[in-house]
This record gives sequence, structure tokens and C-alpha cells, in this order.
Amino acid sequence: MSPFEGNDAQLECKVKKVTERISENIHIVANEPSLAFYRLQEHVRKALPPMVDKRMEVGKLHQELQGRCYDAEYAVSAVKAIENAESSFQTTQDLLRNALFFKQQLKYKESQRSKESGSVYKRFSAHITLDLPDLPELSDALRETASKVESIMNQAKTSNFPSSDDSLVTNKN
Repeated sequence: MSPFEGNDAQLECKVKKVTERISENIHIVANEPSLAFYRLQEHVRKALPPMVDKRMEVGKLHQELQGRCYDAEYAVSAVKAIENAESSFQTTQDLLRNALFFKQQLKYKESQRSKESGSVYKRFSAHITLDLPDLPELSDALRETASKVESIMNQAKTSNFPSSDDSLVTNKN
């Protein structure tokens, strides 16, 4: 045997291992991009639908938030407008206070007027106490007549029509 034959077997074994490794590396390198793309595709298929759903949800929330911001801005502007209207409210309050005061004055004057001008007929009918046994309806009739005359007199005072005295004067002329 030759000294090269033992080395040949050893060399052949080493060459075979190296070629297998090179072949394996070439196979890995050749298939690596497709494996990477496969992993990317797998990731995209899993992650994309939830991401699209979240993006749509964020869009809806953005629209709602924008609407609420507009509402808040409108409310703030309304509050500022109310603050600016304070002088109008103060004027209205003063006018109401004056109106109540004038109404109280009118009521007081009316009550004074009614106290001052007590009706002659009321005073007269209050003193009528006829107890006639034969004519019990007479005192009621007198009181009723007195109240009718009094109401006619009050109407004449409050209306703009000439009173009965004025009409008599104009008829005589």
C-alpha cells in the first residue's frame, strides 16, 4: 500500500464532509429567503386583521372625540356669552323690582281710595234694620237696591262715559 492511500481515505472522508456542509449551506442559503417570506406572510396574516379592526376603532373614537370637543367648545362659548349677558340680567332684575314697587304703590293708593270714599248707600243700608213683621222682604229689597245703585255709581266713576249729572247738563243746553 502506498502512503497516499491512507491519506486518501482520510482526505476523501474530509472532502465528503466539507461537500456535505457546503451543500447544506447552499441549500439553507437558497431556501432562507423563502423561509423568511413565509414567516413574514404568516406574521402578516395573524397580525393584520386585528390591526385593521383597531385602526377602524381608533377612527371611530377619533370622530366621537372630535364631536365631543366641538360640544365642549360650544358649551364654553355659551357660558362666556351668559357671563357677558350679566348686564342685561341686571337691567331686567332692576326693571322687575321697579314694576313690583309700582304695583305695590298702585295697590296701596287703591286701598286708600276705597277707604276714603266709603259708599253712602253701604253706610245707609248697614243701618237699615227694619223688622216689620208684615213685610220681611222689604229690608232685603232695600239692601239689594242699594247694592245695585252702588255698583252703577262705581261703573260710572271708572268708565270714561259721562255720568248722569253730565248728561243732564248737556240735555239742558
